[in-house]
Amino acid sequence: MKWNYYNPVSIHGGIGVLENLPTIVGNRTALLVAFPEAAELGLSQQVEKLLGDRLQGVILDVRPNPDVSWLQDTYAEVWQRYAQVDCIIALGGGSSIDCAKALLSATSTRDFRPLLECLRSGSSVPFCGCKKLIAIPTTAGTGSEVTPWATVWDSGMDRKYSLHLPWTWAEHAIVDPSLMVSLPKSVTLASGLDAMSHALESIWNVNRNPISAGFACQAIGLVMATLPTLMNDLGNVALRKKMAEAALKAGLAFSNTKTALAHSISYEFTLHNGLPHGIACSFCLPRVMQLAFGRNAEVDNLLKDIFQVQTPVNAVERLTQFLESMGVATHPDAYGVSEEEWASLVNRSLEGARGKNFLPGTK
Repeated sequence: MKWNYYNPVSIHGGIGVLENLPTIVGNRTALLVAFPEAAELGLSQQVEKLLGDRLQGVILDVRPNPDVSWLQDTYAEVWQRYAQVDCIIALGGGSSIDCAKALLSATSTRDFRPLLECLRSGSSVPFCGCKKLIAIPTTAGTGSEVTPWATVWDSGMDRKYSLHLPWTWAEHAIVDPSLMVSLPKSVTLASGLDAMSHALESIWNVNRNPISAGFACQAIGLVMATLPTLMNDLGNVALRKKMAEAALKAGLAFSNTKTALAHSISYEFTLHNGLPHGIACSFCLPRVMQLAFGRNAEVDNLLKDIFQVQTPVNAVERLTQFLESMGVATHPDAYGVSEEEWASLVNRSLEGARGKNFLPGTK
């Protein structure tokens, strides 16, 4: 099998590594894009103190699952008030980093509508200049700091888009576990399971390669060994460090494969039912893994090794037990979906862009 692995992000990791930010920014100017609670938690103030007058502005109203209805006004603010700023610093979870990726590309008119039309039509986004991205995750889950993908929601059109441009890779990722200690239980769980989903999705994937598979296997092992204990000890920075490493490795895995069937299924649950993304893409993992078994011998062996079992049935059972032990229901009817509706949803999802990354075989 011929393969290629590529990831251009310079990664800075470890407790307290945020202190490297002034060196990373250098003599450039920056704009901070973060979630509202970043001020209450003192996180945005840390960035302001480190950068001084190099920080030209702060936007603190990033919303979960950034929608085009909100992005268009923020985009106008960025390119009217901060057009000369060199870098965008994204501080927060996947929504903050995805939002920054949507904001950093200039259009010829400095207006969001041409970018939105490209997203809606699937046409190429022309390069008209962009700002560099420095990603600082405050959750351990999305891996967006080391991938080029950004999810943009369009609730008015009942759609979601995956923005992916050659320049939406972060220039630098600063992974400081001490920034994650304040995460509440619900976000810790959802983000941790998102990381597990990324790793598994990169394994039952037509685009996998030995490097991505290696990162994925390590990530899953770390999540299973760490997340249950962390849920009962949220302030434990050593456990936060392990989950940050797991999420990072999962991101490095799917940065080269993209996600697959579980994510294709999840978007409907998030868009229509408001289910948090990390839960929406993980509750169905046992069922998707059951579908994956028997399609590729190499993948079968990887999955059995990961879950330290001899048979596919045992692997599915172990994953189901892991999820349900943390209160995540794994049967579709818990989310109002019958078996008949589930089968139809799976078949529709297989036809989606992410579903087509799933291992080929009978529906």
